[in-house]
Amino acid sequence: MVSEVLLGARFAVAGGRDGWTRTLFTAVGVGVGVALLLLAASVPGALQSREQRGQARAGFHAGDVLPAGPGTVLIASVVTTFRDQEVYGNLVRAEGPDAPVPPGLVALPRAGEAVVSPALRDLLDSPEGPLFAPRLGGARVTGVIGDEGLLGPGELAFYLGSDTLGSGRAVRLDRFGEPQPAHEPFGPMLTLLIVIIFVVLLLPITVFIGAAVRFGGERRDRRLAALRLIGADRRMTRRIATGETAVAALLGLAAGGLLFLAGRALVPLVTLWDISLYAGDVRPWPPLVVAIALAVPALAVVVNLAALRGVAVEPLGVTRRGVPPRRRIWWRLLLPATGLALLAPMAGGGGVAAAPAEYQAAAGTVLVLVGAVALLPWLIDLLVRRLGAGPVGWQLAVRRLQLDSATSARLVGGIAVAVAGTIGLQMLFAAVENRSRTAGDDVTRAQAIVRTFGRTDLPESLARLRGTPGVAGAVGTYEIAAALPRGGPDRLQLLVGDCAELAAFADLGRCADGDTFLVRSAESGSVTASQLRPGGRVALGDDGRPWTVPTGARRVPARAQGPVAPRDAILATPGALDPGTLPERETATFVRFVPGDPDALERVRSTVLAADPLAQVAALTPVRESNRFASIRRGLYLGIVVTLLLIASSMLVGVLEQLRERRRLLAMLVALGTPRRSLGLSVLWQTVLPVLVGLVLAVGFGLGLGVVLLRIAVVRVTISWAAVGWSAGLGAAAVLLTTALSLPALWRLTRPDGLRTE
Repeated sequence: MVSEVLLGARFAVAGGRDGWTRTLFTAVGVGVGVALLLLAASVPGALQSREQRGQARAGFHAGDVLPAGPGTVLIASVVTTFRDQEVYGNLVRAEGPDAPVPPGLVALPRAGEAVVSPALRDLLDSPEGPLFAPRLGGARVTGVIGDEGLLGPGELAFYLGSDTLGSGRAVRLDRFGEPQPAHEPFGPMLTLLIVIIFVVLLLPITVFIGAAVRFGGERRDRRLAALRLIGADRRMTRRIATGETAVAALLGLAAGGLLFLAGRALVPLVTLWDISLYAGDVRPWPPLVVAIALAVPALAVVVNLAALRGVAVEPLGVTRRGVPPRRRIWWRLLLPATGLALLAPMAGGGGVAAAPAEYQAAAGTVLVLVGAVALLPWLIDLLVRRLGAGPVGWQLAVRRLQLDSATSARLVGGIAVAVAGTIGLQMLFAAVENRSRTAGDDVTRAQAIVRTFGRTDLPESLARLRGTPGVAGAVGTYEIAAALPRGGPDRLQLLVGDCAELAAFADLGRCADGDTFLVRSAESGSVTASQLRPGGRVALGDDGRPWTVPTGARRVPARAQGPVAPRDAILATPGALDPGTLPERETATFVRFVPGDPDALERVRSTVLAADPLAQVAALTPVRESNRFASIRRGLYLGIVVTLLLIASSMLVGVLEQLRERRRLLAMLVALGTPRRSLGLSVLWQTVLPVLVGLVLAVGFGLGLGVVLLRIAVVRVTISWAAVGWSAGLGAAAVLLTTALSLPALWRLTRPDGLRTE
């Protein structure tokens, strides 16, 4: 038995041009799948490495208030973004010679100095550098942050030295690094979403690996028939085929490892959705590597033996050349029916929170998607048996599919799985997305808000903002939290400013310094606002400082077209309440931009941070969503991109292998006068027809899976036809791209020297 397996291995590497060519195609197909499996196995480790570096640079102090000393440092976070990319900024001040230094820095920057990340250094040297440079306050860049102090090579980060930073606006530390935090649970809906994402993204890889190990099956079967002629029995031929397939699979493992290492070296050059990684972060978990190394050869052997069960290798030929038998449908329908039976009890959300729900959802989804793959060959046979005459290219494609549609079905099966899974996932994703989103701001009134803390001079701040290019207007007030002394669920905002500023929030009528106004929005149901009266008392700030509303306060309506939506508030001029007497205050300035100026927000950020590095500038958005959901969405998009690359590359290898199998026939057709255009159209039709069947099947299965998942999520069933069209269009685009890339090989194989044989 061992000698027969070794003989098959010898055929794979020393069986002439046909033998090693088939082995090469199989190894490439398996290698692409293995590389992506290794990449998927590296995701947890990569995220953990980023998290560990983030914890190492975070400030931490446990216990009582830390006194200043030779080993302490003051640090304050500088909150800013650039082009929608978050910037990790810190203002630092050493309080002694032994002050701790954050990871990635050799020493703390002194006043007027800055240490920046390599990505920020490149940004400062680029044409967009002047948009960001003012946020460093004119500091001189004296160093670069090392890799251990950054989440990734594409992160924008800086440490800015200061000699005026006080403990009131900063945190005092004696070391950097914080303990491992307890992870927030995902919740049943997000857990279900993540499970479905992994199933949808990884199942096509398995399908393509299964198709790759069957490349060159016709030539292998003819070689096995020759072995039968010299005395080999059927069991011997199966063992020989096993050895040949095992060698190709092992070479595929090696090729996958090399592709993974080559791809890992390119990882630092790519930034997707603000996520960048170092090459060292991309390391698969060793148990998963062992599982892949054992599972891929085993899958190859099982698929190979299963394929030989449907082929009768006889001494005088292979019966696959005859008319294939009708495919049975009952077991093909049994797979999706079983999957739906597993998912049905979870409908209504009752089974989502149970412990084994993830496994049940994964198993049900796998069976539904595998059912689409199993049903695809039957539907293709049903279609091609009814196709009639047409142009030469059409007839060549149809006849080829009538004789052997299994190979095309195997290649298209991966597309069907990917499209069906993507449609179902998009439907569930849209439902969870709606739950994770909340109403945001009214961006028709203002597009950004600037908040400062401490002793900010509001008139001077407003003058700077209004003089910034791209700013159409700015309305700002001192903002103080207020509540009734007895407390309650509702709180008010006390806004202090001159009459011109306060008039933007309410219809004041006559106004003079010393006036006070009570505003209650018609849309508000605030109990606190309805109980507030002129002469009443309120508590200001966190310390509850009492303040009496002047008896001359007038009630005024909120302005419908103000900088923010109408809300309950107390409006006071400085003559009624001097903000300088309050221990706690902040300014809130609403900024309106000139329409069509894309850099206005960046100029405002630079203007504000140049004057006060600890100020906050936030862009107002109409919709807010949770950060955890946004992270899952980024992972989903990244996975879809990788899966599409797999589809295109694997289909290209499969089409090239089919053309190689038929090169003598194609060369003969050209020699007999068949136009090459007709051959190109035959390749196109031979690819398009199975894909059309696969896409129709995928849309049906994807919609069915999506409806079941929405029932599980207990949300109203809605179909996003844009998502359906987008998913199907991506699959069709992969097919057209594959066909276009295979045409040069077709022209080369149809040259007259293709008729030569030995």
